[in-house]
Amino acid sequence: KHNVSRLVGAPPGYVGYEEGGQLTERVRRRPYSVVLFDEIEKAHPDVFNMLLQIMEEGRLVDSFGRNVDFRNTVLIMTSNIGADLIKGGGGFGFAKRESEANFDNIKGILMKEIERYFRPEFINRLDDVIVFRPLNKEDLVTIVDYETAKLRDRLMEQGWLLELDQPAKDFLIDKGYNPDFGARPLRRAISTYIEDPLSEAMLSGEFQGKNKIIVTRKAGESAGADDERLNFQAVNDPNVNLKARGWSKKEEKPVGAGAETT
Repeated sequence: KHNVSRLVGAPPGYVGYEEGGQLTERVRRRPYSVVLFDEIEKAHPDVFNMLLQIMEEGRLVDSFGRNVDFRNTVLIMTSNIGADLIKGGGGFGFAKRESEANFDNIKGILMKEIERYFRPEFINRLDDVIVFRPLNKEDLVTIVDYETAKLRDRLMEQGWLLELDQPAKDFLIDKGYNPDFGARPLRRAISTYIEDPLSEAMLSGEFQGKNKIIVTRKAGESAGADDERLNFQAVNDPNVNLKARGWSKKEEKPVGAGAETT
């Protein structure tokens, strides 16, 4: 309930009254905004009353008595309602993507849970309820590629090009996917099995004079407790041109940065 006051502003006489509400003040300054309420099912009932006013009237009165216009604001609310039911029914994992008929059945189950949890007047004010499909293996490969691309960019600034083979990506997926937590542990798996060993090798000078790091794992290699690691090989590849990517190892800064003009 206290967080509701933080959204619209503290009442007069309370600490923080002059600052305005975290929600109303930001929307007042930037009315063309996207506002995300994560896990909305955990919100206080007063938050739902506030959202009802926003969705019905397109405005909200802040602690100063000003009408804050929400007509150009997009509200997005996420929820995990019904996830346990789908997971218990085998909806998650590496199985083939469900048929449309089965997915429609999943949507029906979730809509019943939503109707059971939220008040009808709240549901009726929603423009749409979007049900996301469970992650499959192809989705997780895409996530691994996205996360390792960020690591690759950081390594290129240090003068190394990073490459992962498919068995290495499969290993990360095996270690980083959890049916209960989805793909969130993938980031920790990348940190544990790639970033930490890379850091140790860099500090020891193992990659000195090399410009390419290849991360591999033999296809079919066990991912059990006895061998929870990836293989790292540093080579000097003449085909790798880091200067073409805007980095000069000799200058140790982006090409052109700080260059003097005459």
